[in-house]
Amino acid sequence: MNTRLKAQIVKELLSFLRDPKSRFMLIGPPLMQLLIFSFAATLEVQNVDVAVFNEDNGRGSYELLSQVGAASFVDEIIPVTSTAHLAELVNRRKVLVALHIPADFSRNIAAGRPARAQVLADGRRGNSGQIALSYLSSVITRVGGEASGTGSDPAPLAAVRNWFNPNLTYMWFIVPALGAILTMLIALLVTALSIARERELGTFDQLLVSPATPLEIVIGKMVPALIIGVVLATVMAAAGILLFRVPFSGSYPLLFLSLIVFILSVVGVGLVISSICQTQQQAILGVFAVAVPTILISGFATPVENMPLALQYLAQASPLKHYLIIVHGSFLKALPASEVFANLWPLAVIAAVTLSAAVVIVRRRLQ
Repeated sequence: MNTRLKAQIVKELLSFLRDPKSRFMLIGPPLMQLLIFSFAATLEVQNVDVAVFNEDNGRGSYELLSQVGAASFVDEIIPVTSTAHLAELVNRRKVLVALHIPADFSRNIAAGRPARAQVLADGRRGNSGQIALSYLSSVITRVGGEASGTGSDPAPLAAVRNWFNPNLTYMWFIVPALGAILTMLIALLVTALSIARERELGTFDQLLVSPATPLEIVIGKMVPALIIGVVLATVMAAAGILLFRVPFSGSYPLLFLSLIVFILSVVGVGLVISSICQTQQQAILGVFAVAVPTILISGFATPVENMPLALQYLAQASPLKHYLIIVHGSFLKALPASEVFANLWPLAVIAAVTLSAAVVIVRRRLQ
């Protein structure tokens, strides 16, 4: 059994690593994607053009426009002469937000009355519009406080502190998550193509007459994908720490253990896909049919708690959802071992179920 397993593992590794192009495709594109997506998938709003319709010529509007123009997120202030022109710029997506200063803005500030300016955001770009709206509203509030002589800001109701990410640096969140997602995709592709490739090349028939058992076949396909996934995830984690300067404050052994179980759960899914599909094209389509919903319900883009109850239950079957909690906690805070194991045992259950399903399907195919 050991000889047969060793032969199958070596064969699988050689099929991926003997070709220079295959070696590059396993490491090069994921690293390039990590570099590109880490800067492209930004959660910050910068270089915003603001359309301004100013009907007031007083000091208050002058101070407001000066501080809006000096804000770090503003690229250009575009003056307009009518509300129709303001609406046109928003409709044509020329500006993300627009500001309408009424004629009594400065007069209300001087009289100590509430001074209000209308801020319009492009709802078609919901997240960016809301963030820019929040930035602009804070500037208006600060100007109103300064002009009325009450200070730079109204008295705060609460002191806000951001734990684990004090400056809300988006890369501290994005980079570890992208490393997990790209590792999942590579592990899925490697395993999903394994048995399907054997069928296309005609070598799967040799397995039918070989003494290898279904369990040995599954292990022989699983180990190379596990090795490739662990190496790739380690390289990406090192890039996050050394290149992107993401702090790591957790436990390396616990993260490495979680990574192995996570890849095993993903490999199990990939082997099920590969066992069902007849061609590599079907396997690739199957990977994307599984990977995209898995990413969407994992909590990477939106909190799982905001999803419908049925999707929240479905998310518990997503290995990426549990691993993201572990990897974010390991990087941004020293996640206690109890919390790690609370998310590790669902990964172990998913791995056991999917790998067992792959063994059953392979056994049926061999029979």
